[in-house]
Amino acid sequence: MMRSIVLLIAMAGATCGCDQFDNMSTGQKGAVTGAALGTGIGMVSGGSFGQVVGAGLIGGAVGYIGGTAIGNK
Repeated sequence: MMRSIVLLIAMAGATCGCDQFDNMSTGQKGAVTGAALGTGIGMVSGGSFGQVVGAGLIGGAVGYIGGTAIGNK
């Protein structure tokens, strides 16, 4: 469990450290962050491969919608 949390933090750090992350729209940043969080939550909860991928896809979609809504304000 602790290894999964460390892996999640490392993935988030690598994502936020990318130079391309600065050139993304708010919706795209939300999608990347949401996908990473959804995947991490799926891994930590011990889901199967399909559940982890599904959680990442759902997290990405929710992140994109939320980021777009924030960017439009």
